[in-house]
Formats: sequence, structure tokens, C-alpha cells
Amino acid sequence: MYDVVVLGELLVDFTPNGTSENGNPCFERNPGGGPANMACAVAKLGGNVAFLSQVGNDMFGKALKKIVANENVDCTQVRLSDEYKTTLAFVGLDEMGERSFSFYRRNGADTMMKLEDYDLSVLKNTKYFFLSSVLMAEGESRKTSFQILEEAKKIGVPIVFDPNLRFNLWESQGELKECVYKTLQYAHIVKVSDEELAYLMDNNNLEEAAIKMKEQYNISILLVTHGKEGCIAYTNNGIVKHQGFSVEKPVDTTAAGDSFTGGFMRVLAKYDKMYNECSLEEIHQCMEVGNAVGSLTVRKRGAISALPTWEEVEQVIVS
Repeated sequence: MYDVVVLGELLVDFTPNGTSENGNPCFERNPGGGPANMACAVAKLGGNVAFLSQVGNDMFGKALKKIVANENVDCTQVRLSDEYKTTLAFVGLDEMGERSFSFYRRNGADTMMKLEDYDLSVLKNTKYFFLSSVLMAEGESRKTSFQILEEAKKIGVPIVFDPNLRFNLWESQGELKECVYKTLQYAHIVKVSDEELAYLMDNNNLEEAAIKMKEQYNISILLVTHGKEGCIAYTNNGIVKHQGFSVEKPVDTTAAGDSFTGGFMRVLAKYDKMYNECSLEEIHQCMEVGNAVGSLTVRKRGAISALPTWEEVEQVIVS
């Protein structure tokens, strides 16, 4: 039994790493992709994860699959495509470690996933199914994402959704919102940043926006992250907050949200009960671990390489 089956993109993040002797910017090749980060976060904490993805059968794709597999993620269904190349993303970082992205993705392997290439019986053997909206931005993968969502719904596996909005990947904001709103109708658990929530619900009053989203889409657990300020969970049993863990000077916020979700889901999957049967204290424990994982991840450069172990998380929580 898997804790989580993850669907999504696996790509290369080229992250700033100083300058060359000629004064030119240098970039370090790091594995990336929100769902891949999330999958590795769960696995690094001792969880059992399977990953559905596609990369190119090229030097980047082969290296990426190996890296994720080495994190103890089941990569049996990470496909190496002979037809499409691995997607690349160049990451920009400001002085506070906040990032921006430039994607090289047209006809990238992750955008061209086809349903017939995957064995969806894996959904019968998992506690949760996770995805984000990035796979829906273009190509064949949009159709495939919704086909897999339908299969997950039919099987009855709880669906976890992180919108993970990347505006520069979409043809229009209208198209983005249409896909996200459609996916929210499937989701039982949603993780969204405060900025994403305000944008999607067209309301800067975050409490109002959260309550509206939860009620409108019948979401059982809505997690609203507030960066260094922690997270608020809106559940059927009430609202619970965790203030987060302070980080004096973040190095790189890449994968902060992904790693939070990984930490949250790792603890949630350990409970011997359904997500909607969890007490507020149990949800708080999930949030505490999620925030600890996120706070540790931003202290290092990169994404998967920055993810902490369970022992490191415990040290943050007890300190």
C-alpha cells in the first residue's frame, strides 16, 4: 500500500550558483517539478510513494529518473520518451531567496503524457492521490490528468490538489482558472498559498476567500499557507493554525510549498483513519511537520537535494 501516488512533472531546475571567472552567471543543474519534490519529501520522511510522470530519453531525463528513484520513490511509471525532450526551467532568485521561473517546455515530455502508457491499477493500492495544475497547462497531459482524476474518483481514492500556479505556462488566465476550478470539484484536500487563494477567489480577505472556496467546492481540508507565517487549515471540524518556524535568512524558497505538502501528507497517511475523521489536534500535528519540513528546505539551495530527513524534522520541532 502506497501512502501517496503522485502525478506530475519532473524537470530540470537550473538554479543560480554564482558567476564564472569571466563574470558570467553560473547555473547548477537540480532536479525539480512540484509533484516530484512533493513525492521525494514524503519518501525522505519514510513514506511509500509511487510517481507517474514522463521525461525525455536524454541525458537530463535519465539523470532525473535515477535521482528520484534514489530517494526511494517508485519510478516504475516514470516513462522515458524517445519522441519528446525533458523540460528545462531556469530559476531566478532575489535577495530574499524568492524565485521566478523561465520555462523551456514547448512539447516537453511532461506535457505529452498519454493515458495508455500508465497502469492505473496503482490507484487501488494507495491511501491518497496527488496532482497539481502544471501538468494541465498545455499538451496531451491536460486531457490525461482529467482522465486519471476520473479513474481516481471512480475507485474512491482521496484526491489531494495543489494548484501551484505558474502563470507564464498558460495561454490565458481564463484557461488557467477554468482548469483549476474544474479540478477543485474532484479534490478532498487542497493546499493553496495565500496569494493563490486571493487570486482564484478574487478576494483579498483571505478568511472569506478560504471559507468560500471550501464551501463552494466541498473541500474537506483546505490548507492555506502564509510563507514564514505558517499555515491555516479549514476543516469540517473547525479551523486550526500553526505559526510555522522562523528562518532568519532563507537561501532558496524553491520547493518550500511542495515540501510542506509532503510533510503534511506523510503524517496524515500514518493515521489509521480517513482524512475526514482526523481531530483538529491530528491536523495540527500534520501542519507542524509540514512547516518544519518547509523551514528546513529553504535553508539550502535546490529542491530535492534540500529535503530533510525525519530526524532533522524532529530536531526542529523539539527545539
